[in-house]
Amino acid sequence: MEKRNVVTDLVLEAHELLKEKEVKGKPWEESREDGVEVENSGNDKIKITRVRVTSPKGEQQIGKPMGTYITLEVPGITYNDRDLYENSCRALARELGNVIKLNKNSTVLVVGLGNWNVTPDALGPKVISRLMVTRHLLEYVPEQVDEGVRPVCAVSPGVLGITGIETGEIIQGIIGKVNPDILIAIDALASRKMERVNTTIQIADTGIAPGSGVGNKRMELSQKTLGIPVIAIGVPTVVDAATMANDTIDLVIDSMIEQAGQGTDFYNMLKSIDRNEKYAMIKQVLEPYTGNLIVTPKEIDEVVERISKAIANGLNIALHDNIGLKDVDRYIN
Repeated sequence: MEKRNVVTDLVLEAHELLKEKEVKGKPWEESREDGVEVENSGNDKIKITRVRVTSPKGEQQIGKPMGTYITLEVPGITYNDRDLYENSCRALARELGNVIKLNKNSTVLVVGLGNWNVTPDALGPKVISRLMVTRHLLEYVPEQVDEGVRPVCAVSPGVLGITGIETGEIIQGIIGKVNPDILIAIDALASRKMERVNTTIQIADTGIAPGSGVGNKRMELSQKTLGIPVIAIGVPTVVDAATMANDTIDLVIDSMIEQAGQGTDFYNMLKSIDRNEKYAMIKQVLEPYTGNLIVTPKEIDEVVERISKAIANGLNIALHDNIGLKDVDRYIN
């Protein structure tokens, strides 16, 4: 990843870069000692990939801390499909239930990272606005709270440019007062593939370094820095311009390869193109004109609204026992 300087926060994509290489002359999947395990499930509408980094060697190769990374790819989530939306909420809740270890009275702090003034970066604050916050209800009117509801509190701390305070420092202060048992951080991410923008949800039990995907890394939020388990949930809302140009050229090359006769000089020339070097060349050519340009779809406002609602309700179901989508609607309009 360092060599290609690929802009991505998704471990699934980091693993794809590894699969392009060979390990000791064998395909990556056959090399078990490398400390990266992959499991696939789901269907065409909701594809689930679980990547587990299990050793320091795997950590070094994939460029991410040891832990579990779950990716839900939902290509149709950007459309107004009610059934797919509800199934996405339930699938997210199930996957969260497998990584979040809670007791009956565990206090949960949910943090919506990002800048609410910039739509592609507003995912975290929008999720917080739809979350069932219940800590105050259980403290002041416990008799009016349904059985199975856990104490959940939430905050959108803003960004350094607005507050002048590191987000991590704000969260440390809140943890010192609230004493939550677990932190869940929601943030917008960056992807290396156009088709994954706004259609992919990543869950990680290793915490998060806000802004790392677009070269603006802030203080890490993890059990190491905060003293409590940190679960990160993110959606890629942007892609860099070089990646977009690279993907477009790849589509053109693949189309020409299909049309070229196998074994011809033109076919062999197309097949011999080093796609890593091509990406580096595109980035070098674009740099003087666009800088580190980040791109997002024009319908981002509507899409972020829809995805933030799906994430919020997935969290609502996962954090509270015996709570379903119909129950959530009683609390959140």
